[in-house]
Amino acid sequence: MKSAMQNSGKRWFIAVMATLVHLCLGTVYAWSFFQKTVSETFGWSNSETAWAFSLAIFMLGVTASWGGQNLQKFGPRKLALIGAFLYAFGYIISYFALQNESLWLLYFGYGIVGGIGLGLAYVTPVATVSKWFPDKQGLVTGLVVMGFGLGALLMSKLLAPIFLEYFEKDLAKTFLAIGITLLVLLPFFANFLNLPTEEKSTGISAEKLSATKEILSPNFIFIWLIFMFNVVAGMIFISFQSPLLQDLLKAESVNIDTATLEKSGATLIAISALFNGLGRFFWGSISDKLGRVTTFRLLLLIEMGVFASLIFIKSPILFSVGVCLILLNYGGGFGVLPSLIKDFFGTKLMPIVYGAALTAWGVGGILGPQITAYMKDHFAENAGLYAYKVALVLIALGIGLSFFVKNKKAQ
Repeated sequence: MKSAMQNSGKRWFIAVMATLVHLCLGTVYAWSFFQKTVSETFGWSNSETAWAFSLAIFMLGVTASWGGQNLQKFGPRKLALIGAFLYAFGYIISYFALQNESLWLLYFGYGIVGGIGLGLAYVTPVATVSKWFPDKQGLVTGLVVMGFGLGALLMSKLLAPIFLEYFEKDLAKTFLAIGITLLVLLPFFANFLNLPTEEKSTGISAEKLSATKEILSPNFIFIWLIFMFNVVAGMIFISFQSPLLQDLLKAESVNIDTATLEKSGATLIAISALFNGLGRFFWGSISDKLGRVTTFRLLLLIEMGVFASLIFIKSPILFSVGVCLILLNYGGGFGVLPSLIKDFFGTKLMPIVYGAALTAWGVGGILGPQITAYMKDHFAENAGLYAYKVALVLIALGIGLSFFVKNKKAQ
């Protein structure tokens, strides 16, 4: 590991490429930009439409677990390149799905193929920079996952608006153009990912056996649940922040036009993406000083206060502030998790255990969007209110569980 620290220029270049990979992958977080339009255009319910996003995040979590276990066997470059192609192809398949108004093909393309691509390509940059930066864990892993949080900004304010305008609001062609763009950019960035020479593969079977024992430990189970509850809280807004904001704006002004509503939603997605991204870097750095579990507990407490406030808030501006704060702390969970896993379970087991922890992301990716979608379909006027109450209960459980985690560094 000493040589990795000495080769400073190379490791920082790899960190930048890893961040750019995550920036492209993070475009999935702009789903709420499309949610309402896709639902209304094709006559699908909120829940039916949201399943495309839920499946993508679920497959991300499951595949990332497999990727973490096999990172040293196949190498980060190979896994990241396969993931990059699959994520891009997910959008291209979605073009055919929307052209033919096929919900199931959308699930297959965007949800399954794209989600598998996300999982393979997501875990590799984080685990790679973790190996290159033993001295700056919270800082650098926070920087890399910050890229993922900022992906929604790239999509909602650049890629989607440009292509929608160029193709005159044609959703299918917009998805095709996004897919082709990602097909060019993602493999280029992913091609530069590699492990330090001395980290290339020893004792994989023994490591898997040891990691399995750790994954079944109470400490890991508590960490998994805490992280999953945090994911649910963030996904409530990532999947539906634009429609929820538009509902508040329409209640405040009945004469507001559709274009203004859509523009306001896209602006919130972009701004909250900044908070999501910065939260990963900010809380990752803070955790180097406060400790990983203490930091997690603090960001959950802040989330709890915000959700409690949102139950009573009807102002679009205050709602937007609340969304940004929730995503700041949601992103913070991703910024802290890699270092927490490495501290608790050690450097050698980090890719495997970290990948297993990301299955919590997959489960939260189903629960969060589907909670909000169900409320939108069945309790339209109070959808946000009921979703916030559910989040409040889950976050309170997460805070309680944090006191059962034994805050002890791995030997």
